[in-house]
Amino acid sequence: MAWVRSAGLRGVRQVIESLDGDAVGLTTRVGLPPGVLDDDEILVRDTSVAALLELAASELGCPDFGLRVALRQDLNLLGPLALAVGNSESIGEALDCTSRYLFVHARGLSVAAIPDPHGARGVVAYRYGYPPGVDAPPQSVDMGLLFLHRAITNLAGGPYGLRSVEIPHAPAAEPTRYESLFGVAAVQFHCSAALLRVPDRLAVQQISGRSRAAHDLALRYLQHQDNSTAAVTTRVKAYLRRTLGTVRPSLDATAREMAMAPRSLQRHLESEGTTFGACLDEARREQAEHFLRTTTLPLSQVAAVVGLESPASLSRYANRWWNTTPRRFRMAASERSTNPAAPK
Repeated sequence: MAWVRSAGLRGVRQVIESLDGDAVGLTTRVGLPPGVLDDDEILVRDTSVAALLELAASELGCPDFGLRVALRQDLNLLGPLALAVGNSESIGEALDCTSRYLFVHARGLSVAAIPDPHGARGVVAYRYGYPPGVDAPPQSVDMGLLFLHRAITNLAGGPYGLRSVEIPHAPAAEPTRYESLFGVAAVQFHCSAALLRVPDRLAVQQISGRSRAAHDLALRYLQHQDNSTAAVTTRVKAYLRRTLGTVRPSLDATAREMAMAPRSLQRHLESEGTTFGACLDEARREQAEHFLRTTTLPLSQVAAVVGLESPASLSRYANRWWNTTPRRFRMAASERSTNPAAPK
């Protein structure tokens, strides 16, 4: 996992103390530095943040701890990113900005728009979470997904047509608690990812009270960060997504695109908690999922467009990604698109 700004811990002290807990004691036990609960700009490991949330939930007998923290947070904890997001022209632009620049706040997290996993017409999904293969603790996912929902609600000026919520773990609290906070009865657990399923028209909804000057100022700052070493993982993933199936993916070729030596690129990726192989695997998985869900391309062509040599290679990858074959994955996706109630 990676580094995050301590702003992500806003509200943690207040929730712990409202439960008569020892905020400083719990923080110290997971190895977080003194003052981290009261300073937004300390860089801390997200593993330590996750450990604090899980420890507090367990020791204080508060299964909805992450949800309670999210209720005390607002968009401003994102720092400069909040300025760009809140002054975007539309909600789609705001979410695109979040997707591109979230690394400034937390390098291991992402928010991405994806096709609706159930294939419903007029619906898209916003996926929140950690890189593939990372077993994200429930309290962290609950806190982040509810924060995203509340941020969108704020940008939209009220309810935005949320269709359903998908959560990758078992309910940490009573399911009715999730339904109440997200405002929908359709909250599903044990899903493949943390998702908010929303109307596709949400993207064009205008944000009122925006300032173009403030947006441009924040964007210039974020673009400078995008060219810094903190954005190497983001840039590598973007390059791989663009070139899969057209050039043979390699560390050397990617390093040339980044204007770095291969060993330098490796060091940068390692400092951000990932590797070139992990970035390539994530890009392949996302592209394969997209083509299997939304097209009828033969498996040989799907393999080719994600840079694999054969359908057999695609099958080996699919078994690792989804514990099934590409054909069965496609059939299940097709069944869900025609029958949303079909098992996942």
